[in-house]
Amino acid sequence: MRQCRLCHRTDTLERHHIFGGPCRKASEKYGMVVDLCHWCHNEPPNGAHHNRETDLMLKRDAQNEFEKTHTRNEFRAIFRKSYL
Repeated sequence: MRQCRLCHRTDTLERHHIFGGPCRKASEKYGMVVDLCHWCHNEPPNGAHHNRETDLMLKRDAQNEFEKTHTRNEFRAIFRKSYL
């Protein structure tokens, strides 16, 4: 069952690209997307688009997963910097 990655709600789910902007396509390509409920995604003060700590936690978790099968240098080449 799909649920919010942060609060585990199962309603109002939205797809969040962990790395947006110029890295949005790479985020999609490498599976760095998560389900977030509307509040954890887009509502201040704690939504991922408004809260730096939440944003960084998601980026660090995604980078840790990526580095299970790739190198940190590969991560930097694709996503422009390391979050670890």
